[in-house]
Amino acid sequence: MSTQTTILNLSEQYLNAVYQGDAETLTRLFDQAAQVYGVIAGEPYHKTAANYINGVANRQSPASLGEPYRQRVLSVDVLGDIANVRLHSPTLGFDYYLYLTFAKRQDGWKIVNKTFNHTAN
Repeated sequence: MSTQTTILNLSEQYLNAVYQGDAETLTRLFDQAAQVYGVIAGEPYHKTAANYINGVANRQSPASLGEPYRQRVLSVDVLGDIANVRLHSPTLGFDYYLYLTFAKRQDGWKIVNKTFNHTAN
């Protein structure tokens, strides 16, 4: 499997885990030191990945609320042992565009950073 395909598959796992509220998969995907930065309604947002995952685990998932699955990968860019992925995740009343940065670690590819912005519909 090519690195591009591996990163695409991991990104789709991320989107599905967010949609399903699957904290176990998110924990496996994120590096322990990963950070999450963003802007929601003009306000800055920052959490550790662990705190972000805890929030996902303790809310109703889009799937459980009957929302349609509309998340998608927009682009994948791989350069050696790093990769950046642009995604669109309209969910829970928000319209998120986000970037995941992956790094190849000894235990495989991990998300080391997530940045996002909520755009008004």
